[in-house]
Amino acid sequence: MFGIVRPCRHRLGERLKTQWMAHLCGLCLALRRDHGQFARIVTNYDGLLVSVLTEAQAPKEQAEGWRRTAGPCPLRGMRTASVARGEGARLAAAVSLVLASAKVRDHMADGDGLLARAPVALAARRVADSWGRAGARSGIEVGFDTAVLVEAVDRQVGLEALAGPGTPILTVTEPTETATAAAFAHTAVLAGRPGNAEPLAEAGRLFGRLAHLLDAVEDRAADAASGAWNPLTATGTSLPEARRLADDAVHGIRLALREAEFTDGRLAHRLLVHELPASVDRAFGATASCAHGPSAHGPSAHGPSAHGPSAHGPSAHGPLGQGPVAYGPPPSGPYGPPGGPGAPLPPQPPRRDRRGLLAGCAVWAGLACTCQLCCGTYEDPWTRERKEASCSNCDCSGCGDCCNCCSCCGEDGGCCDGCDCGCDC
Repeated sequence: MFGIVRPCRHRLGERLKTQWMAHLCGLCLALRRDHGQFARIVTNYDGLLVSVLTEAQAPKEQAEGWRRTAGPCPLRGMRTASVARGEGARLAAAVSLVLASAKVRDHMADGDGLLARAPVALAARRVADSWGRAGARSGIEVGFDTAVLVEAVDRQVGLEALAGPGTPILTVTEPTETATAAAFAHTAVLAGRPGNAEPLAEAGRLFGRLAHLLDAVEDRAADAASGAWNPLTATGTSLPEARRLADDAVHGIRLALREAEFTDGRLAHRLLVHELPASVDRAFGATASCAHGPSAHGPSAHGPSAHGPSAHGPSAHGPLGQGPVAYGPPPSGPYGPPGGPGAPLPPQPPRRDRRGLLAGCAVWAGLACTCQLCCGTYEDPWTRERKEASCSNCDCSGCGDCCNCCSCCGEDGGCCDGCDCGCDC
Protein backbone atom coordinates (compact mmCIF):
# COMPACT_ATOMS: atom_id res chain seq x y z
CA MET A 1 0.00 0.00 0.00
CA PHE A 2 1.52 3.27 -1.11
CA GLY A 3 0.62 6.91 -0.66
CA ILE A 4 2.57 8.94 -3.15
CA VAL A 5 -0.18 11.29 -4.41
CA ARG A 6 -0.55 13.79 -1.57
CA PRO A 7 -1.75 16.99 -3.25
CA CYS A 8 -1.38 20.47 -1.88
CA ARG A 9 -4.68 22.26 -1.33
CA HIS A 10 -3.22 25.51 -2.63
CA ARG A 11 -2.44 23.91 -5.95
CA LEU A 12 -5.69 21.97 -6.20
CA GLY A 13 -7.93 24.99 -5.89
CA GLU A 14 -11.26 25.08 -4.12
CA ARG A 15 -13.36 22.98 -6.48
CA LEU A 16 -10.87 20.19 -7.07
CA LYS A 17 -9.99 20.09 -3.37
CA THR A 18 -13.66 19.54 -2.54
CA GLN A 19 -13.90 16.75 -5.12
CA TRP A 20 -10.71 15.13 -3.89
CA MET A 21 -11.91 15.16 -0.30
CA ALA A 22 -15.24 13.66 -1.41
CA HIS A 23 -13.38 10.65 -2.81
CA LEU A 24 -11.15 10.32 0.23
CA CYS A 25 -14.10 10.43 2.61
CA GLY A 26 -16.04 8.08 0.34
CA LEU A 27 -13.26 5.48 0.46
CA CYS A 28 -13.01 5.74 4.23
CA LEU A 29 -16.76 5.41 4.74
CA ALA A 30 -17.04 2.54 2.24
CA LEU A 31 -14.45 0.64 4.27
CA ARG A 32 -16.37 1.30 7.48
CA ARG A 33 -19.73 0.40 6.01
CA ASP A 34 -18.69 -2.88 4.38
CA HIS A 35 -15.88 -4.06 6.64
CA GLY A 36 -16.14 -2.38 10.03
CA GLN A 37 -14.54 0.50 11.84
CA PHE A 38 -11.06 -1.05 12.06
CA ALA A 39 -10.84 -1.40 8.27
CA ARG A 40 -10.70 2.39 7.95
CA ILE A 41 -7.02 2.37 8.87
CA VAL A 42 -6.20 1.06 5.39
CA THR A 43 -7.57 4.23 3.79
CA ASN A 44 -4.73 5.58 1.68
CA TYR A 45 -4.04 8.41 -0.70
CA ASP A 46 -3.50 6.31 -3.79
CA GLY A 47 -6.45 3.96 -3.37
CA LEU A 48 -8.86 6.79 -3.98
CA LEU A 49 -7.42 7.24 -7.49
CA VAL A 50 -9.54 4.24 -8.46
CA SER A 51 -12.65 6.09 -7.29
CA VAL A 52 -11.53 9.30 -9.02
CA LEU A 53 -10.95 7.55 -12.35
CA THR A 54 -14.28 5.72 -12.21
CA GLU A 55 -16.26 8.91 -11.61
CA ALA A 56 -14.22 10.86 -14.19
CA GLN A 57 -15.30 8.46 -16.96
CA ALA A 58 -18.93 8.00 -15.95
CA PRO A 59 -21.80 9.90 -17.60
CA LYS A 60 -22.70 13.04 -15.70
CA GLU A 61 -26.03 11.72 -14.43
CA GLN A 62 -24.44 8.51 -13.19
CA ALA A 63 -21.58 10.36 -11.51
CA GLU A 64 -24.05 12.61 -9.69
CA GLY A 65 -25.84 9.51 -8.42
CA TRP A 66 -22.57 8.28 -6.94
CA ARG A 67 -22.58 11.03 -4.30
CA ARG A 68 -24.31 11.27 -0.95
CA THR A 69 -24.25 13.59 2.04
CA ALA A 70 -22.26 12.18 4.96
CA GLY A 71 -22.87 13.14 8.56
CA PRO A 72 -20.58 15.28 10.73
CA CYS A 73 -17.04 14.06 11.26
CA PRO A 74 -14.48 15.46 13.75
CA LEU A 75 -11.88 15.63 11.00
CA ARG A 76 -14.17 17.83 8.92
CA GLY A 77 -14.76 20.21 11.81
CA MET A 78 -18.01 18.33 12.63
CA ARG A 79 -19.49 19.35 9.30
CA THR A 80 -21.47 17.32 6.79
CA ALA A 81 -20.03 16.83 3.32
CA SER A 82 -20.79 15.36 -0.08
CA VAL A 83 -18.85 12.10 -0.41
CA ALA A 84 -18.34 9.56 -3.17
CA ARG A 85 -20.23 6.30 -3.06
CA GLY A 86 -21.08 3.58 -5.52
CA GLU A 87 -18.97 1.11 -7.43
CA GLY A 88 -15.87 3.29 -7.74
CA ALA A 89 -15.59 3.76 -3.99
CA ARG A 90 -16.25 0.05 -3.39
CA LEU A 91 -13.57 -0.96 -5.90
CA ALA A 92 -11.16 1.43 -4.19
CA ALA A 93 -12.02 -0.17 -0.84
CA ALA A 94 -11.43 -3.68 -2.21
CA VAL A 95 -8.07 -2.75 -3.71
CA SER A 96 -7.00 -0.94 -0.53
CA LEU A 97 -7.82 -3.95 1.64
CA VAL A 98 -6.03 -6.47 -0.56
CA LEU A 99 -2.94 -4.29 -0.92
CA ALA A 100 -2.88 -3.53 2.81
CA SER A 101 -3.04 -7.26 3.48
CA ALA A 102 -0.14 -7.75 1.08
CA LYS A 103 1.87 -4.97 2.72
CA VAL A 104 1.50 -6.56 6.16
CA ARG A 105 2.59 -9.96 4.83
CA ASP A 106 5.54 -8.32 3.08
CA HIS A 107 6.69 -6.70 6.33
CA MET A 108 6.29 -10.04 8.08
CA ALA A 109 8.44 -11.77 5.46
CA ASP A 110 11.10 -9.07 5.90
CA GLY A 111 10.96 -9.34 9.69
CA ASP A 112 10.41 -5.60 10.07
CA GLY A 113 10.18 -4.10 13.55
CA LEU A 114 7.67 -5.67 15.94
CA LEU A 115 6.56 -8.12 13.25
CA ALA A 116 9.75 -10.06 13.93
CA ARG A 117 8.21 -11.14 17.24
CA ALA A 118 6.11 -14.29 17.03
CA PRO A 119 3.01 -13.13 18.99
CA VAL A 120 2.80 -9.89 17.01
CA ALA A 121 3.39 -11.72 13.74
CA LEU A 122 0.57 -14.15 14.52
CA ALA A 123 -1.89 -11.33 15.20
CA ALA A 124 -0.75 -9.46 12.11
CA ARG A 125 -1.22 -12.56 9.96
CA ARG A 126 -4.79 -12.93 11.16
CA VAL A 127 -5.53 -9.29 10.38
CA ALA A 128 -3.91 -9.59 6.95
CA ASP A 129 -5.89 -12.73 6.13
CA SER A 130 -9.10 -11.02 7.22
CA TRP A 131 -8.42 -7.99 5.05
CA GLY A 132 -7.57 -10.21 2.08
CA ARG A 133 -10.86 -12.11 2.34
CA ALA A 134 -12.83 -8.90 2.82
CA GLY A 135 -11.19 -7.30 -0.21
CA ALA A 136 -11.98 -10.37 -2.31
CA ARG A 137 -15.66 -10.21 -1.32
CA SER A 138 -15.90 -6.52 -2.17
CA GLY A 139 -14.11 -7.09 -5.47
CA ILE A 140 -16.55 -9.79 -6.52
CA GLU A 141 -19.47 -7.47 -5.77
CA VAL A 142 -18.21 -4.99 -8.35
CA GLY A 143 -17.08 -7.61 -10.85
CA PHE A 144 -13.37 -7.40 -10.08
CA ASP A 145 -11.40 -10.56 -9.46
CA THR A 146 -8.87 -9.71 -6.78
CA ALA A 147 -7.05 -12.96 -7.50
CA VAL A 148 -4.83 -10.99 -9.87
CA LEU A 149 -3.74 -8.85 -6.93
CA VAL A 150 -3.15 -11.83 -4.65
CA GLU A 151 -1.22 -13.69 -7.35
CA ALA A 152 0.93 -10.62 -7.96
CA VAL A 153 1.72 -10.36 -4.26
CA ASP A 154 2.69 -14.02 -4.05
CA ARG A 155 4.92 -13.65 -7.09
CA GLN A 156 6.53 -10.58 -5.52
CA VAL A 157 7.81 -12.62 -2.59
CA GLY A 158 9.48 -15.12 -4.90
CA LEU A 159 11.06 -12.44 -7.06
CA GLU A 160 12.49 -10.65 -4.04
CA ALA A 161 14.03 -13.87 -2.79
CA LEU A 162 15.84 -14.37 -6.10
CA ALA A 163 16.82 -10.75 -6.74
CA GLY A 164 20.47 -9.81 -6.43
CA PRO A 165 23.06 -7.43 -7.84
CA GLY A 166 22.49 -7.13 -11.57
CA THR A 167 18.81 -8.08 -11.46
CA PRO A 168 16.85 -5.45 -13.43
CA ILE A 169 14.81 -3.37 -10.98
CA LEU A 170 11.81 -3.63 -13.32
CA THR A 171 11.77 -7.37 -12.71
CA VAL A 172 11.05 -6.63 -9.06
CA THR A 173 8.43 -3.95 -9.77
CA GLU A 174 6.49 -6.08 -12.27
CA PRO A 175 3.99 -7.63 -9.80
CA THR A 176 3.02 -4.20 -8.49
CA GLU A 177 2.64 -2.97 -12.07
CA THR A 178 0.35 -5.89 -12.92
CA ALA A 179 -1.85 -5.31 -9.88
CA THR A 180 -2.36 -1.59 -10.41
CA ALA A 181 -2.90 -2.07 -14.15
CA ALA A 182 -5.79 -4.43 -13.42
CA ALA A 183 -7.37 -2.02 -10.93
CA PHE A 184 -7.09 1.01 -13.24
CA ALA A 185 -8.46 -0.93 -16.21
CA HIS A 186 -11.51 -2.09 -14.26
CA THR A 187 -12.56 1.53 -13.67
CA ALA A 188 -13.33 1.67 -17.41
CA VAL A 189 -15.61 -1.35 -17.04
CA LEU A 190 -17.48 0.19 -14.10
CA ALA A 191 -17.92 3.49 -15.94
CA GLY A 192 -19.15 1.82 -19.14
CA ARG A 193 -16.16 2.90 -21.24
CA PRO A 194 -14.49 -0.35 -22.38
CA GLY A 195 -12.38 1.57 -24.89
CA ASN A 196 -10.52 3.18 -22.00
CA ALA A 197 -9.42 -0.13 -20.50
CA GLU A 198 -6.19 -0.41 -22.51
CA PRO A 199 -4.82 3.11 -21.96
CA LEU A 200 -5.81 3.06 -18.30
CA ALA A 201 -4.15 -0.33 -17.86
CA GLU A 202 -0.96 1.23 -19.23
CA ALA A 203 -1.33 4.21 -16.89
CA GLY A 204 -1.92 1.84 -13.97
CA ARG A 205 1.10 -0.27 -14.88
CA LEU A 206 3.36 2.76 -14.87
CA PHE A 207 1.77 4.10 -11.70
CA GLY A 208 2.53 0.80 -9.97
CA ARG A 209 6.13 1.02 -11.14
CA LEU A 210 6.40 4.58 -9.88
CA ALA A 211 4.83 3.76 -6.51
CA HIS A 212 7.22 0.85 -5.98
CA LEU A 213 10.25 2.93 -6.94
CA LEU A 214 9.36 5.90 -4.75
CA ASP A 215 8.56 3.65 -1.81
CA ALA A 216 12.00 2.06 -2.20
CA VAL A 217 13.71 5.45 -2.43
CA GLU A 218 11.97 6.81 0.65
CA ASP A 219 12.71 3.65 2.68
CA ARG A 220 16.30 3.22 1.47
CA ALA A 221 18.07 4.80 4.44
CA ALA A 222 15.78 3.25 7.05
CA ASP A 223 16.06 -0.19 5.45
CA ALA A 224 19.85 0.08 5.42
CA ALA A 225 19.89 0.99 9.11
CA SER A 226 17.59 -1.87 10.10
CA GLY A 227 18.93 -4.44 7.66
CA ALA A 228 15.56 -4.79 5.93
CA TRP A 229 15.32 -5.79 2.27
CA ASN A 230 15.17 -2.90 -0.20
CA PRO A 231 14.80 -3.38 -3.97
CA LEU A 232 17.29 -0.67 -4.89
CA THR A 233 19.97 -1.97 -2.58
CA ALA A 234 19.35 -5.62 -3.43
CA THR A 235 19.55 -5.09 -7.20
CA GLY A 236 22.33 -2.51 -7.06
CA THR A 237 20.16 0.14 -8.73
CA SER A 238 21.57 3.65 -8.31
CA LEU A 239 19.48 6.65 -7.37
CA PRO A 240 20.10 8.36 -10.76
CA GLU A 241 18.81 5.25 -12.53
CA ALA A 242 15.79 5.08 -10.23
CA ARG A 243 15.10 8.76 -10.95
CA ARG A 244 15.33 8.15 -14.70
CA LEU A 245 12.82 5.31 -14.47
CA ALA A 246 10.50 7.40 -12.30
CA ASP A 247 10.56 10.32 -14.74
CA ASP A 248 9.90 7.93 -17.65
CA ALA A 249 6.90 6.50 -15.77
CA VAL A 250 5.47 9.97 -15.15
CA HIS A 251 5.82 10.81 -18.85
CA GLY A 252 4.23 7.50 -19.85
CA ILE A 253 1.23 8.07 -17.58
CA ARG A 254 0.73 11.48 -19.17
CA LEU A 255 0.75 9.97 -22.65
CA ALA A 256 -1.58 7.10 -21.68
CA LEU A 257 -4.16 9.48 -20.22
CA ARG A 258 -4.30 11.34 -23.53
CA GLU A 259 -5.67 8.17 -25.13
CA ALA A 260 -8.55 7.83 -22.65
CA GLU A 261 -11.90 9.62 -22.84
CA PHE A 262 -13.32 11.33 -19.77
CA THR A 263 -16.60 13.03 -19.00
CA ASP A 264 -14.88 15.27 -16.45
CA GLY A 265 -11.22 14.40 -16.12
CA ARG A 266 -9.99 17.55 -14.38
CA LEU A 267 -9.27 15.98 -11.01
CA ALA A 268 -7.73 12.84 -12.51
CA HIS A 269 -5.57 15.04 -14.76
CA ARG A 270 -4.51 17.19 -11.85
CA LEU A 271 -3.50 14.24 -9.69
CA LEU A 272 -1.84 12.06 -12.31
CA VAL A 273 -0.27 14.71 -14.53
CA HIS A 274 0.58 17.56 -12.15
CA GLU A 275 0.95 15.99 -8.70
CA LEU A 276 2.99 12.94 -9.68
CA PRO A 277 6.05 15.00 -10.71
CA ALA A 278 5.86 16.74 -7.32
CA SER A 279 5.77 13.31 -5.67
CA VAL A 280 8.91 12.29 -7.55
CA ASP A 281 10.68 15.51 -6.56
CA ARG A 282 9.68 15.01 -2.94
CA ALA A 283 10.89 11.40 -2.81
CA PHE A 284 14.26 12.30 -4.32
CA GLY A 285 14.67 15.35 -2.11
CA ALA A 286 14.40 17.83 -4.97
CA THR A 287 11.86 20.03 -3.18
CA ALA A 288 11.00 20.98 0.37
CA SER A 289 7.70 20.54 2.11
CA CYS A 290 5.00 22.88 0.94
CA ALA A 291 4.53 25.91 3.17
CA HIS A 292 2.28 28.66 1.96
CA GLY A 293 3.14 32.28 2.25
CA PRO A 294 3.30 35.54 0.33
CA SER A 295 5.35 34.18 -2.58
CA ALA A 296 2.74 31.64 -3.60
CA HIS A 297 3.18 32.19 -7.31
CA GLY A 298 6.68 30.90 -7.85
CA PRO A 299 7.95 29.91 -11.26
CA SER A 300 8.32 26.18 -10.70
CA ALA A 301 6.04 23.99 -12.76
CA HIS A 302 5.93 21.36 -10.07
CA GLY A 303 6.36 23.08 -6.76
CA PRO A 304 6.77 21.59 -3.33
CA SER A 305 4.02 19.31 -2.23
CA ALA A 306 2.00 19.59 0.90
CA HIS A 307 1.18 16.79 3.14
CA GLY A 308 -1.90 14.68 2.97
CA PRO A 309 -5.53 15.52 3.46
CA SER A 310 -7.76 15.30 6.44
CA ALA A 311 -8.67 11.77 7.37
CA HIS A 312 -11.49 9.99 9.08
CA GLY A 313 -9.52 8.39 11.85
CA PRO A 314 -6.31 8.58 13.82
CA SER A 315 -4.38 6.96 10.98
CA ALA A 316 -4.58 10.28 9.06
CA HIS A 317 -5.23 8.50 5.78
CA GLY A 318 -1.63 8.14 4.69
CA PRO A 319 0.00 4.89 3.88
CA LEU A 320 -0.55 3.71 7.45
CA GLY A 321 -0.64 7.31 8.67
CA GLN A 322 2.21 8.72 6.62
CA GLY A 323 2.82 12.44 6.62
CA PRO A 324 1.40 15.43 8.47
CA VAL A 325 -1.68 17.07 7.06
CA ALA A 326 -2.15 20.49 5.56
CA TYR A 327 -5.90 20.42 4.92
CA GLY A 328 -8.09 22.64 7.02
CA PRO A 329 -11.51 24.17 6.38
CA PRO A 330 -11.74 25.68 2.90
CA PRO A 331 -10.00 29.04 2.53
CA SER A 332 -11.70 31.85 0.68
CA GLY A 333 -9.62 31.24 -2.42
CA PRO A 334 -7.24 28.71 -3.94
CA TYR A 335 -4.20 30.38 -2.36
CA GLY A 336 -5.59 31.14 1.09
CA PRO A 337 -7.34 34.20 2.54
CA PRO A 338 -7.60 37.28 0.29
CA GLY A 339 -4.39 39.28 0.28
CA GLY A 340 -2.20 36.47 1.65
CA PRO A 341 -1.41 35.45 5.20
CA GLY A 342 -1.08 39.01 6.45
CA ALA A 343 -4.56 40.05 5.32
CA PRO A 344 -7.46 40.42 7.77
CA LEU A 345 -9.31 37.19 8.47
CA PRO A 346 -13.06 36.84 7.80
CA PRO A 347 -15.55 38.09 10.41
CA GLN A 348 -15.88 35.80 13.40
CA PRO A 349 -19.05 33.71 13.81
CA PRO A 350 -21.79 34.83 16.19
CA ARG A 351 -21.66 33.45 19.69
CA ARG A 352 -24.60 31.09 19.13
CA ASP A 353 -22.50 29.15 16.56
CA ARG A 354 -19.71 28.41 19.02
CA ARG A 355 -19.19 24.83 20.15
CA GLY A 356 -19.58 23.47 23.64
CA LEU A 357 -16.77 21.98 25.70
CA LEU A 358 -17.13 18.35 24.60
CA ALA A 359 -17.75 19.08 20.92
CA GLY A 360 -14.78 21.47 20.90
CA CYS A 361 -12.56 18.82 22.49
CA ALA A 362 -13.56 16.33 19.79
CA VAL A 363 -12.71 18.80 17.04
CA TRP A 364 -9.41 19.71 18.74
CA ALA A 365 -8.45 16.03 18.84
CA GLY A 366 -9.14 15.74 15.13
CA LEU A 367 -7.10 18.84 14.30
CA ALA A 368 -4.23 17.63 16.44
CA CYS A 369 -4.23 14.14 14.91
CA THR A 370 -4.12 15.56 11.38
CA CYS A 371 -1.60 18.33 12.12
CA GLN A 372 -3.99 21.07 11.00
CA LEU A 373 -2.99 23.00 14.12
CA CYS A 374 0.50 23.17 12.62
CA CYS A 375 -0.18 23.63 8.90
CA GLY A 376 -2.84 25.36 6.85
CA THR A 377 -5.87 27.38 7.87
CA TYR A 378 -8.29 26.05 10.45
CA GLU A 379 -11.17 27.02 12.72
CA ASP A 380 -10.70 27.32 16.44
CA PRO A 381 -12.31 24.17 17.89
CA TRP A 382 -14.52 26.12 20.28
CA THR A 383 -15.01 29.65 18.93
CA ARG A 384 -14.90 28.73 15.19
CA GLU A 385 -12.55 31.68 14.66
CA ARG A 386 -10.57 31.34 11.44
CA LYS A 387 -6.88 30.99 12.25
CA GLU A 388 -3.68 30.39 10.35
CA ALA A 389 -1.18 27.85 11.60
CA SER A 390 2.39 28.75 12.38
CA CYS A 391 3.79 27.37 9.12
CA SER A 392 1.42 29.49 7.02
CA ASN A 393 3.88 32.38 7.03
CA CYS A 394 6.68 30.35 5.46
CA ASP A 395 7.96 30.70 1.94
CA CYS A 396 5.92 29.04 -0.78
CA SER A 397 8.11 29.32 -3.84
CA GLY A 398 6.83 27.08 -6.58
CA CYS A 399 3.32 26.66 -5.17
CA GLY A 400 1.81 28.38 -8.18
CA ASP A 401 2.42 25.26 -10.28
CA CYS A 402 2.07 26.28 -13.93
CA CYS A 403 1.22 29.89 -13.02
CA ASN A 404 -2.13 31.48 -12.37
CA CYS A 405 -2.67 32.88 -15.83
CA CYS A 406 -5.58 30.86 -17.16
CA SER A 407 -7.85 27.93 -16.35
CA CYS A 408 -7.43 25.57 -19.27
CA CYS A 409 -7.57 22.59 -16.91
CA GLY A 410 -11.01 23.77 -15.82
CA GLU A 411 -12.16 26.14 -13.13
CA ASP A 412 -9.71 26.16 -10.24
CA GLY A 413 -7.66 23.60 -12.15
CA GLY A 414 -4.59 25.73 -12.74
CA CYS A 415 -2.85 26.67 -15.94
CA CYS A 416 -1.25 24.07 -18.19
CA ASP A 417 0.45 26.48 -20.56
CA GLY A 418 4.15 25.79 -20.83
CA CYS A 419 4.30 22.54 -18.85
CA ASP A 420 3.82 20.09 -21.73
CA CYS A 421 0.88 18.29 -20.16
CA GLY A 422 -1.14 18.07 -23.33
CA CYS A 423 -3.91 20.56 -22.52
CA ASP A 424 -5.45 22.39 -25.43
CA CYS A 425 -5.03 25.87 -24.00
